[in-house]
Amino acid sequence: MVPELRPWRSARPHLVRAAGAVRPRLARLGRAAGPRIARFTRATGPRLARITRPKTWQYTAGAATAGLALAAGVVTAAGPWDSTGQRTAERDRAVALEHTGGADHDRGSDGSGTAAGTPRPAPSAGAVLAGLGGTTAPGGVKAAPGGEALAELLEPLLDDPALGTDRAASVVDLTTGKRLYGLGGDAPLTPASTTKIATAVAALTALGPDHRLTTRTAMEADTGELVLVGGGDPTLTARADAKGLASLRTLAEKTAAALKKRDLRKVTLSYDTTLYAGDEMHPIGVNENLARVTALMADEARTDDSTSGPAEREADPAAHAASAFAGFLKQHGITASAPGPSKATDRADTLATVSSPPLSALVERMLTNSDNDLAEALARHTAVADGRPADFDGASAAMKDRLKRLGLPVDGAALRDGSGLDRTDLVSADLLTALLAEAADPARPQLRPVLTGLPVAGFTGTLTSRYSDGAAGVVRAKTGTLTGVNTLAGTVVTADGRLLGFAFMAHGTSDPAAAQSAMDRAATGLASCGCG
Repeated sequence: MVPELRPWRSARPHLVRAAGAVRPRLARLGRAAGPRIARFTRATGPRLARITRPKTWQYTAGAATAGLALAAGVVTAAGPWDSTGQRTAERDRAVALEHTGGADHDRGSDGSGTAAGTPRPAPSAGAVLAGLGGTTAPGGVKAAPGGEALAELLEPLLDDPALGTDRAASVVDLTTGKRLYGLGGDAPLTPASTTKIATAVAALTALGPDHRLTTRTAMEADTGELVLVGGGDPTLTARADAKGLASLRTLAEKTAAALKKRDLRKVTLSYDTTLYAGDEMHPIGVNENLARVTALMADEARTDDSTSGPAEREADPAAHAASAFAGFLKQHGITASAPGPSKATDRADTLATVSSPPLSALVERMLTNSDNDLAEALARHTAVADGRPADFDGASAAMKDRLKRLGLPVDGAALRDGSGLDRTDLVSADLLTALLAEAADPARPQLRPVLTGLPVAGFTGTLTSRYSDGAAGVVRAKTGTLTGVNTLAGTVVTADGRLLGFAFMAHGTSDPAAAQSAMDRAATGLASCGCG
């Protein structure tokens, strides 16, 4: 295939200048980190020899070194990295395998990284932006893999019968935005859960990475009614340990204190879900993959202690959350009536609020865990930000409009929901890679959580159990699975240190596991490519 520039925006020559400007600083970082990492590598050598899957560690050690190797330095502060550039996912994986440490972890009192009686430290990745190596072109930016070489590599892998009757692929250079390979890349196909990449870009563009979702209580001056007002935060938690999330218990405590200042010990309680409009039920109906889409729920209306994945949900999430809130009020000396639905008026006085983590963190959680409830919430908040009804149709129109305003190739796209559970969603492979390229643009640091939130192969989220003997830590991608549909879209670091964006889409698949394996082989092929 002949490489071509992305049609939605020309290549960005300013990246060359940015890379050139940042390279001296990166070289200093690499030199500074080198001796420290060398010491840890020597210390861990004998231990690592006993690890049953050395390829995982081989890729892990290089993952963050070339990891999100974007031309500008904004990435280091945008996602889950420590000060040396080690992905926290890699640290957590080391802990799971009983290999503590890394450059900044579990350091002994003597600074050696070990302490008496503790395991030797796991290998530490180098700084994210340092030590890029590989073939370079004038200006310090690596030459992109050749289109013919990529076609020779990918076409036999994508010709696997496990990929069903229809397939599409797109590969772009995330530094320049240049399209390197395409196979039916402009054909809209059902994206399944890779739809969440579009949802993330639309929400971050509409709201910004620092936006928080706020749940509040309000007192009606005329009637004395206490209203629990849903702010569209599905991560609002009723659990004792909030773990950094907005806490329904904290809201009750703060509300009770405000009521006591008014000398109130008994209230009529109601709840307001009117931030959202339309039908709460997703077109797929009752399903363990998501709750009813409502502006008020606690713990995604899960009936168990799970925080991700399928789970039975409460039949009426808002009523259940309001009842839990009434119970928490009682613990603080406030008696509330059985709650019912209502709407807070403009005259109501806000008594207390609790807010979610910033949108950047919510986007990362949505992508890493493939969180359908968060996806539908962020789609509706995009509609609210655009002044549209916060229902399925309004969210669909708002998201597509946001992407269109970014100049992305949305012709033929249909975003019927935010999660990708709707089989009538349509997205092209070219659009998926365009979204990734937009998130990698140094001019759009607010979109960086789209990249940092992608599941890490062999480490996190929906890729935890995949690539265990392949490109672990090097491939970072959003998965998508529906009956007969398999998709994979994300980033990969090539053998020569190039950061590529890719999207693979397959329809008419009959064996989901075989289709996933075929896509994983294609992504691993990209990782091994020294196609310059």
